[in-house]
Amino acid sequence: MRQGALLLDPQDPGQQPRLLLLVDHQIRDGSGQAQRVISRRLQFVSLRADGAQQFAGWAPHLDLQPLPSELHPRAEPLLAQDWLDAGLEQRAIAFASQQLVPEHYQEVRERRLAQIDKVHAAVRDRLIKEINHLQHRAEQLRLDVQAGRQPRVQPENLQRRAEELVARLQQREAELSDQRQIESATPVVVGAALVIPNGLARQWRGEPGLFSQDAAARIRVEAIAMQAVMEAETALGYVPRDVSADKCGWDITSQPPMLDGRLPDARLIEVKGRAKGADTITLTKNECFVAFNQSDKYWLAVVLVGEDDSVDGPYYIRQPVTQAPDWAEISKDLELRELLRRAERQDL
Repeated sequence: MRQGALLLDPQDPGQQPRLLLLVDHQIRDGSGQAQRVISRRLQFVSLRADGAQQFAGWAPHLDLQPLPSELHPRAEPLLAQDWLDAGLEQRAIAFASQQLVPEHYQEVRERRLAQIDKVHAAVRDRLIKEINHLQHRAEQLRLDVQAGRQPRVQPENLQRRAEELVARLQQREAELSDQRQIESATPVVVGAALVIPNGLARQWRGEPGLFSQDAAARIRVEAIAMQAVMEAETALGYVPRDVSADKCGWDITSQPPMLDGRLPDARLIEVKGRAKGADTITLTKNECFVAFNQSDKYWLAVVLVGEDDSVDGPYYIRQPVTQAPDWAEISKDLELRELLRRAERQDL
């Protein structure tokens, strides 16, 4: 992928290809030769011919396929277009540095410093108690010697052990101080792929286009469904946040209120809006992986939308996916009737 790949997005009905860049970012601690990587994150950046760039999600490649070999001759001329020049890598790095790196750095830094503070407090508590105990015991033994009693342990031995622990404490504190020197490395592009939308691929094959009135209606239905779920979550007393642009495998992160003095886990909600009369709902491979791996937090919310924009739902389904996608599986079709049979309304 470092030399570039040609991929197909079967879910994109559009006509405009995009470039998908894989960016590697590292966080290091220490100084000089003692630096070590404490966090490494691979993130995807999407660039388009019009200059638009955005975070492409955590695993967008899971929903892509190799472009069929018979379409390669149609795609290769695109590689010579002006917008696919050497400056793209610098643009991706600049975007990642501004939009993705600060969040990664802050997240790691806060977690790391909290951990170091905890270790530092534990080290000081244990060693200082032991040092004070040894010094106190050594002083008692000196008084015994002055009184003419011969102790089994010489006070000099205890004093030497206390001094060794002082040196050990100083060394450990210096190590922890060095670990507080947390630095963000410059992100590096390690892979790239030109992604061909299915609409363009269909055009190349001479098949009917997908981006039509049906596609516009689908966008409208999805927007109505998102609004319906956001309102339903708010009515339940939750705080919903639209994360669909983050392409993280779900559309809404909804935070329940405090319960018995603790904050419950957020609900991860994938929203599927369908026109009334639809038979199936499709989950992408990425959505299936998230639904399976986050099964205790993941909810599928189905909203049925009528021709007059009337709304039926949302219907909530827990654990819509019970096994990880197979290696060759691109997406999963779920029967809408069976989903609704298992679904719950708003009394969650």
